[in-house]
Amino acid sequence: MRLLRPYREPVVTEPSAPAAPTPARRLLPAIVPAVVVGVLSALVLLGVSLLAERFQEVLWEALPDTLSVGRYSALWTVAVLTACGLATGLLIRAVPGHAGPDPATTGLVDPPLPPLVVPGLLLVTVLTLAGGVSLGPENPITAANIALACWLGGRLVPGAPAAQWLALAAAGTVGALFGTPVAAALILTETLTSRPGPGALWDRLFAPLAAGTAGALTMTLLAHPSFDLSLPPYGRPRWGDLLSSAVIASAGAVLGLLVVYAFPYVHRFFRSLRSFRGLGGPVLALTAGGLLLGALGALGGRLTLFKGLDEVRELAAAPDGWSAGQFAVMAVVKAAALLVAASCGFRGGRIFPAVFVGVALGLCAHALAGAVPVALAVTCGVLGVLLAITRQGWLSLFTAAVLAGDAAVLPILCVASLPAWLLVTGRPQMQLAEDGTPLR
Repeated sequence: MRLLRPYREPVVTEPSAPAAPTPARRLLPAIVPAVVVGVLSALVLLGVSLLAERFQEVLWEALPDTLSVGRYSALWTVAVLTACGLATGLLIRAVPGHAGPDPATTGLVDPPLPPLVVPGLLLVTVLTLAGGVSLGPENPITAANIALACWLGGRLVPGAPAAQWLALAAAGTVGALFGTPVAAALILTETLTSRPGPGALWDRLFAPLAAGTAGALTMTLLAHPSFDLSLPPYGRPRWGDLLSSAVIASAGAVLGLLVVYAFPYVHRFFRSLRSFRGLGGPVLALTAGGLLLGALGALGGRLTLFKGLDEVRELAAAPDGWSAGQFAVMAVVKAAALLVAASCGFRGGRIFPAVFVGVALGLCAHALAGAVPVALAVTCGVLGVLLAITRQGWLSLFTAAVLAGDAAVLPILCVASLPAWLLVTGRPQMQLAEDGTPLR
């Protein structure tokens, strides 16, 4: 007799889920779009810079020569910058999107703007750079490249998140600005570590680093940029350098903080000028700002005009060519010009003018105390000012070290950054909320 076996339901095996791609297979497809975005970001920066340089030659060389007016004379400086403010205000009022939001409320890397804002923003940036305003190209060019990358990327690759295109455009632009992808990696490291996301940090930096490399190589091959000021070699650190570096960097941080603390008050003054009826919103504020910048330029001289990168090289080429008082005047005037330009509505970045302030401050310290090496004084001055203005430690250290072109100064810079950072951390930033209060 056979025993009946109990009934058992058949086991249904589900098909196994496909294995997740390895990190390498996930990262490889990002190389091509990263390279494309990096190259295009560099080309936008290069095109705007070249156009601004040609227009600058017309405004500051050809036109005054035709009118038999002295180049960079006090009268011409005030006239050009006042006219630049008026023209910028009229353009901002007329162009679609009004060249973006109030620059006092924006940072270096922000959410993408609508694409229709980009042409007006780039046009205003060319006028700002050519007219002698104490602002650099980094903020508006980064904003324009982010807007273009997110708009085009969203149409070509609809499934890709906008944050990916934003990171690629920011990295490509920063890499092109500094001529090296290291700057882009350092800036994005500070940004990405504050945001949760899957994967190791270097996995998240892989595509932006490729974009930064493409942008840096494109700019290097086409324009040959260099931040090395050819300063005298630093040599070996000495015990006295520990104190002098800390003092100079702290002084730079204090000067930068004075600008930061004055920023909301000066911005409030220019915002009040925009409320006058019949004057087109930004027109009066920017015209008044241009007039003030012209007066500051007449006071500080030709070297305190423009974004400051070329002028920094001229200062560094003759560190003993001016007195301590003259260097101090240039540092203060440039800091005041940066404050006015950033408050009244000109579109531009603050890194390059802040570098000029730091270099002038460092050369002032060297003129006061000749025992302090030039390379140490300059880099520590730049470090302190940048820490206060940008509040980005890696970027400040990197920029200061690159200016010297000497790795021996890096350990002393790290020491100098400690007291300077203690002065700036927790303080208001040089960026305002919509209601005009400073961010922290």
